[in-house]
Amino acid sequence: MATTLRAHLTRRAILPWWVGLGAVDSSRIRVLLREGWRRGGMQFRRTVPAMGRIPAAEYGVTLGDFFFPVFLGERLGARLQGLALAIAGALIVSASAQVVIAIPGTPVPITGQTFGVLLVGTALGARRALASMGLYLLLGILGAPVFRGGAHGIAQFATVGDGGALALAPTGGYLVGMLFSAWIVGRLADLGWDRSVLGTVGAMIIGTFIIYSFGASWLAMSLEVSLDQGIAKGVLPFLVGDALKLLAAVGVFPSAWWYVNNIRGAGPR
Repeated sequence: MATTLRAHLTRRAILPWWVGLGAVDSSRIRVLLREGWRRGGMQFRRTVPAMGRIPAAEYGVTLGDFFFPVFLGERLGARLQGLALAIAGALIVSASAQVVIAIPGTPVPITGQTFGVLLVGTALGARRALASMGLYLLLGILGAPVFRGGAHGIAQFATVGDGGALALAPTGGYLVGMLFSAWIVGRLADLGWDRSVLGTVGAMIIGTFIIYSFGASWLAMSLEVSLDQGIAKGVLPFLVGDALKLLAAVGVFPSAWWYVNNIRGAGPR
């Protein structure tokens, strides 16, 4: 961890695309590093940090920081890197939303969309994940076929029924919840939760809970049923699938951090 992050933070002029998205001031990171070395060297932990116990200079460092090689990142600059990652995140969520499995008895199908949202949130961090999901929703509302099964338009959220009454679409709440979920999960990733198995499990559960909180309540209002019925139709049928997604996330993120810390010991090149 010491070699990777020290090389990454210093050789890239301290996280150039963070500055573009306003996450961390590069000059402050340099000061932290200099102070650490002056006191005998900043000792980054070799093991994966526990939740909320990463060094201050690592706050906001997510796996997305290692996506671009150093030479390419220096040429792209801060804003272009942030924009590229936000677009990539929107494309990932869009692609995952096309995996659709219909379930009898509920208007809400199983999709890969939830996993895509949690993946993007954890990999990009709060600010870039929020930008990515905002872009995704905007594209869908404007007519791009990025929602589940190629759906699009404002009708995925609400429609105007007979007599001008507003009618909520069954799946609109899930889409709204995904925006907040990506931001919250991204914030937890900024704090280092995804670097351990326990932290990853906690972040995934919190993110999934946020999506279902919006989705189930919205679904209940859409179908004009009780919240209990909304949960029965919009949450319970998907718990097994979500457990499998959680296991996949547990395998992906701590393993990716292990790779960054141990295999890419010299940092991104």
